[in-house]
Amino acid sequence: MKIIFDAMGGDNGPDANIKAAVNVINKIKSEIILVGKEEIIRSKVKEFYGKDLEQISVRLKIKNATETIEMEDQPTVAIKHKKDSSMVVGFNMLKQDEGDVFISAGNSGALLAGATLLVGRIKGIDRPALAGILPSYKSKFLLMDCGANTNCKPINLLQFAQMSTIYLKNTFGIEKPKVGLLNIGTEETKGNELVKESYQLLKDKGEELGINFVGNVEGRDAFSGEIDAIVTDGFTGNVFLKTTEGVGKFVKRTLKESLLKNIISKLAAVPSLPAINNFSKKMDYKVYGGGLFLGVKKPVVKAHGSSDAKLFEYTIIQAEKFVENKAVDKMIEAFDK
Repeated sequence: MKIIFDAMGGDNGPDANIKAAVNVINKIKSEIILVGKEEIIRSKVKEFYGKDLEQISVRLKIKNATETIEMEDQPTVAIKHKKDSSMVVGFNMLKQDEGDVFISAGNSGALLAGATLLVGRIKGIDRPALAGILPSYKSKFLLMDCGANTNCKPINLLQFAQMSTIYLKNTFGIEKPKVGLLNIGTEETKGNELVKESYQLLKDKGEELGINFVGNVEGRDAFSGEIDAIVTDGFTGNVFLKTTEGVGKFVKRTLKESLLKNIISKLAAVPSLPAINNFSKKMDYKVYGGGLFLGVKKPVVKAHGSSDAKLFEYTIIQAEKFVENKAVDKMIEAFDK
């Protein structure tokens, strides 16, 4: 298996990207192809490790790309005009079967545009969407869309529910995933026009399409462990995702400061350290990796724009599993039916 990795994308690229690739290469079975400015990649590897890339692992390769798509670039314009950017080169490699999955932490809009224009949508899907995995009580749930489509129609949310169902069933073995619609209340009449129309569509068509729709879900109930997938538009989903990450950081930081406040609190914390560490790991969004672009013909993974080396590692491991589970092939097969 070959993982195509955008070495230049993200707030911390290329440093964090390169460190992650080197750190994770012996934890996975795949080959990693770092796409970006070859001279920079080689010099960074030499700076960090005092060795050439080939001396570290024969499964680490470089594909030269002379341009970079910046966060402020207009997505479609950048994809069409920056043809030698690390993102476009990576997408073309994926399209031409020179790799099995493409990972980037770059411009989300450009990633969606590239996935749609260069790789192509699965037949029957109007818009691909970004699916993120978040922790819940004794479980986890899929949030869709996490930020790819800021303006949606009811048909999009219906298809997000379809794709979530297919993905969870085939990848996690959940036979009838419970799918909820993110809303400000559980009542059928609550919400804006998009949510109310989407509710009716999911209610009328859900069973026919194999969707186990359980109704509206408020944000406070998302982490109850009772829901397997929550669908929403990309704007709301991205706000929800980043708020969740912020709350997680706040809780961990506050807990740590409380435990280290004085000698008494430090001593009192010692017997509870295993439980505290377990809680900390559960709250760490990094272990859940990036978001999957569901709805495109080949596997594409969006890493967090602020990814550090550790988060990139988890994302690479997740991407390998995504390919091994043949998630895209099963999605294509389901929509063909």
